[in-house]
Amino acid sequence: MNTPDNLRYTASHEWVRKEADGTVTVGITDHAQEALGDLVFIELPALARQLAAGEACAVVESVKAASDIYAPVAGEVVAANDAVTAAPESVNADAYGNWLFKLKPANAGDADKLLDAAGYAAAAGA
Repeated sequence: MNTPDNLRYTASHEWVRKEADGTVTVGITDHAQEALGDLVFIELPALARQLAAGEACAVVESVKAASDIYAPVAGEVVAANDAVTAAPESVNADAYGNWLFKLKPANAGDADKLLDAAGYAAAAGA
């Protein structure tokens, strides 16, 4: 299972990358895209939407199933990656290179409390 050490993770299969400007970039893990299969539709949260940690805020659909994406931390949506809505299969090709949305966290330290790569691998049963 591909779990880069420079990212944080949630038990619900989102990855989080802390950015230099204080925002966090969010996507789904390689494990998640593999389990879902070929993605055919992605719905992202609206810009400026305020999210609570753990709130369902996006949807990814594959030929097999639809799955909610949850906010890993509380914050405001500051960007949505329209490229993945136009080409959902890009997430299958590179789950860590194709992010879904960016948040300005309500609390900058919250991302540090998420799972590290080893913790995520254990939680995912890898």
